[in-house]
Amino acid sequence: MGWRYKLGLGLIGTFVFIWVASAEVTQRIFTSYKQPFAITYLGVSLMAIYLPVAIVRDWICSLCWRNLFRNFSHYYRGTNDVSELVIPLRSNEDGLSDEESCSLISKSEENEPSFHVQSTELDSWGIAKCSLFVAPIWFLTEYMSNSALANTSVASTTVLTSTSGLFTLFFGSLLGQESIRIAKVVAVFISMVGVAMTTIGKTWAPDELLSASETRRHCITGDIFGLLSAASYGLFTVLLKKSAGSKGDKVDVQKFFGYIGLFTLLGLWWLALPLYSLGMEPKFTFPNSRSLTEAVLVNGFIGSFLSDYIWALSVVWTTPLVATLGMSLTIPLAMVADMVVHGRNYSAIYIIGCVQVFVGFVIANISDKFTAKLELL
Repeated sequence: MGWRYKLGLGLIGTFVFIWVASAEVTQRIFTSYKQPFAITYLGVSLMAIYLPVAIVRDWICSLCWRNLFRNFSHYYRGTNDVSELVIPLRSNEDGLSDEESCSLISKSEENEPSFHVQSTELDSWGIAKCSLFVAPIWFLTEYMSNSALANTSVASTTVLTSTSGLFTLFFGSLLGQESIRIAKVVAVFISMVGVAMTTIGKTWAPDELLSASETRRHCITGDIFGLLSAASYGLFTVLLKKSAGSKGDKVDVQKFFGYIGLFTLLGLWWLALPLYSLGMEPKFTFPNSRSLTEAVLVNGFIGSFLSDYIWALSVVWTTPLVATLGMSLTIPLAMVADMVVHGRNYSAIYIIGCVQVFVGFVIANISDKFTAKLELL
């Protein structure tokens, strides 16, 4: 378990806290501004800021390397002044002409080993093509997740999003990014049983304004959106890892998400029209107060711009299955947040199911470690 993998696990924990906090804020925003598409479009489009950040970063790095190389060249010339003066004398003693001496020198330079390491990282054009392909998938994931939050509780949304582990294992094995092992299958099975128990289990809160039948209908709609979000989430996770390579050094994640934000900003705004025509979205309006506008912007910056980048690094530095099952860590935190914010209560079946989802994440995380030890025996 290298330092990148350990840091990736730490990033998963950071993402969990940010995601739950952002989900609670998003749900509070929906009470006054129920515009899932607008909030999704804003959050994903904000990631276009990563492009100028990456350009400035590359310029600073190239400038530093250029200065370092220049200083090294001056030092190297200074240490070889004496040898350069001796070379012509030795060549004259051997009876070689100036042209022959130059020929020998050029041949010796050709035979010197090159210390330039070929980079496996995709160039900007290659990253842009990958981002263009997966941008609609990521936008769909975010939109379905926000639509689930608009129709059900944060805890239920996190539980349903955790089913992405099943889709990740399926898509990962299909695309050669995950090996199907018994421990992983058991981990996914335990998580799915836990999800089923949380679906059967009951939750209720004193601040719910809808009737029991309306609440149930909204919860079913939210559950459908949550499952669709989990499916697209699992597919995107596998495609991200496949693009980044096994060591995570093939794609610049900042540029990758920057292009996703740019393509969303320029190419996906028109989706608001068919969604409104189908009755899935209300008529677009701007926030009706300054405080609400600030809340939407800050939540978009932290909940999408920052947290999505942290999550992407955790996927690249660990594995797709571990990262997606790591979403299950949001379940206990979301339950506590719902109890504190909304006074929500949970049945025993719901709580046991949440524990099982968490156990599935632990098994998936340690399965590779134990498998590697058994192979060495």
